Amino acid sequence: MQVILLERVAKLGQMGDVVDVKAGYARNFLLLQGKALTASKENIAQFEAQKAQLEARNLETRKEAEALGEKLDGQQFIVIRQASDGGNLYGSVTTRDAAEVATEEGFSLDRKQVIIRAPIKELGLHEVEVHLHPEVMVTIALNVARSPEEAELQASGKSIQELAAEEEAQAEFEIAELFDDIGSAAIDDDDAPAEQEAAPAEAGEENED
Repeated sequence: MQVILLERVAKLGQMGDVVDVKAGYARNFLLLQGKALTASKENIAQFEAQKAQLEARNLETRKEAEALGEKLDGQQFIVIRQASDGGNLYGSVTTRDAAEVATEEGFSLDRKQVIIRAPIKELGLHEVEVHLHPEVMVTIALNVARSPEEAELQASGKSIQELAAEEEAQAEFEIAELFDDIGSAAIDDDDAPAEQEAAPAEAGEENED
């Protein structure tokens, strides 16, 4: 099926291009979203008549998207989720979650603008694409953690595995110290009777003199 694009579509073409696409993709996405028209003579003529207006509108929305993108690009947002000790989430983080946390921080986003390339199913920092405009794409980071404190540590560069290893090492150190204290106390108890036995013996020697 041939359509004429009303805006740039990634991996497909630029505004004004006539391209061949699958009928389902055209009906369910391009035509439905207002990104294209069927490439009939009437629609092509209509596009040519409105081309200047469409280009001006596209330029205006692109400038708005670029202004937002400058503020949004590189931002990090915290997503609190339950997870196992190994860091695996009970569920996954979705595009809706990303849009909601960004909007809560003052960036008005729609989940349709968010692209998650690989499922987010574990704790840590995850990069996510945000398409603000057909020609403007920025990247944000989702800091997925079990608590704000854990998110802060992850933001400093520590992974959940490193945090778990540090906690385990600290626990082992505390256990070792506890056993050392117990061992020292036992040695002190063993030495005490010997000292007590030595004292009467010394007293007996003094009496003999």
